[in-house]
Amino acid sequence: MSNNQAIQLGRIDWVTVGLYLFFVFFGWMNIYSAAYDASQPNLFDFDKEYGRQSLWILISFTLAVLTLLVEGDFFNKLAVFIYAFFVLLLMLVLVIGKEVNGAKAWFGVGSFGIQPSEFSKIGVGLLLSKYISSTGAKFKNWKTRLIAAAIIGFPACLILLQPDVGSVLTFTAFIFVMYREGLSGNVLIIGLGAIVFGVLSIISGATTIDFPFAGEQSGVWVLIIIVAIISILGWLFVKNFIVPRNRKTLYWIIAISSVASIAFSLSVSYIVEKVLEPHHRERIYVMLSMPVEREGADYNSQMAKITVGSGGFFGKGFLEGPMTQNNYVPEQWTDFIFSAVAEEWGFVGSVLVIGLFVYLIIRIINMAERQRSQFSRVYGYCVASIFFLHLLINVGMVIGLAPIIGIPLPFFSFGGSSLMGFTLLLFIFLRLDSERLSIFR
Repeated sequence: MSNNQAIQLGRIDWVTVGLYLFFVFFGWMNIYSAAYDASQPNLFDFDKEYGRQSLWILISFTLAVLTLLVEGDFFNKLAVFIYAFFVLLLMLVLVIGKEVNGAKAWFGVGSFGIQPSEFSKIGVGLLLSKYISSTGAKFKNWKTRLIAAAIIGFPACLILLQPDVGSVLTFTAFIFVMYREGLSGNVLIIGLGAIVFGVLSIISGATTIDFPFAGEQSGVWVLIIIVAIISILGWLFVKNFIVPRNRKTLYWIIAISSVASIAFSLSVSYIVEKVLEPHHRERIYVMLSMPVEREGADYNSQMAKITVGSGGFFGKGFLEGPMTQNNYVPEQWTDFIFSAVAEEWGFVGSVLVIGLFVYLIIRIINMAERQRSQFSRVYGYCVASIFFLHLLINVGMVIGLAPIIGIPLPFFSFGGSSLMGFTLLLFIFLRLDSERLSIFR
C-alpha cells in the first residue's frame, strides 16, 4: 500500500462505517428472531435464513474492504462499462433467470440466488454522475433531461419486464439527484400532483371508467374535482401574481393543464384495471382501505400492523414477541423485518432505528456537499436518495401507509443481493469521499 493510499484510507468516514456495522448486525439479530427455530438455534445454520445471512454478511464485508482499496477514479473512468455490465445482467435474467414469486428476476440454484436489479442502481448512479459531471448538465434543456431519463429508464424498463414493479419504483429516487443539479422544482410539483390525482382517481371510483371513455359515470366526480382544483389555483395565481397582459397565456395554460390532468386520471384508471396484475391492484386497494374481492388479500398488511402495535412503548424483548415467534407475518424476515423490530424493541427501538437511518442519510448529504469533485457529489446524492426512498416505502408498507411492493429495508431485510448492493453503493461513496481533497471529474 502506497503512502497516498494510506492517507486516503485514513480519511474514510468511520462514523458512517460504524452506522453501517450497527445496521448490519442489528438487522441480522432481527432476522434471527423473525426466522427463529428452536430445533435449529445455531446462528450459522445454513438451512435457516439467519445462517445464510451470515454468509452474505461475510461476503459483503469482503466487498466493502476491496472497494475501499480501489482508486476512486476507477469508478469514474469505468462508469459506462459498469452500467453496461449490469444492464447485460438484466437482459440475461429475462432469458435464463429463475422465476421467484411470479418474477423472473434471479440467477441462482436452490435457496441461493442473486437479483441483478439490486445492483443496477449502482450502475445508474455511477453513469448519471459521470454524465452530469462531464457535461456540466443543469437540466435546463430537453436534450439533457431525455439523456438522463434514458440512463435511468432503460434498466427500469428491463426490470419492469420481469416484472418487478417495486424495484422499478425505487428508480424514481434519482429525480432528487437531478433536482439538486438544476432540474426545475416544477417537476417535483407535477409529480406530487400526479400522485394526488392518481389517488383521487382510484378512491373516487374513476377506475370503473374503461379506456376510452365508455359511459360509466362514477368517475366523473374526480374529473370535476381536478378541473376545479386547477382552475381555483390558476385564478388565485392570476389575481395575485400575473399582470393583465399575461392573463390570456395563463388561461391557456390552465385549460391545457386541465385536459392533461383529466387524461392522466383516465390513464390511471386504465392502468389499474387493465395493466396491473391482480395482486398489485389488490395491494393498492388495501393501502387505500378499499374493498377487495379476494378474501385475505390484506392479511399481510393487517398482521404487520398488529405486530407493530404489539410492541408497545418498550417492546416485548428479544425472542419474546408473540406475533413474531408464532409466524403471524409470512416471511417476516424479508420485507416486513421492521415489524419484528417494532414488536421486540417497541416504539423506542423503532424510533432509534428510523432516527439513525435519517442521520445516515443527512450525513451522506453533508458529505456529498463537501466534495470538490462534481462526480463524487452527484453520486453521494444518488446514495442518499436511494436509501431515503427505501426507508420511506419499506416502513410505510409495514405501517399501512404504502402499498406492499417488495421493497427491502437497507441492511435489515434478509437477502444477499440487497445487502451486497447497498454495501457496494455506500462504500463506493466512502472511497470517493476519502479522496475529496483530490479533484477529478
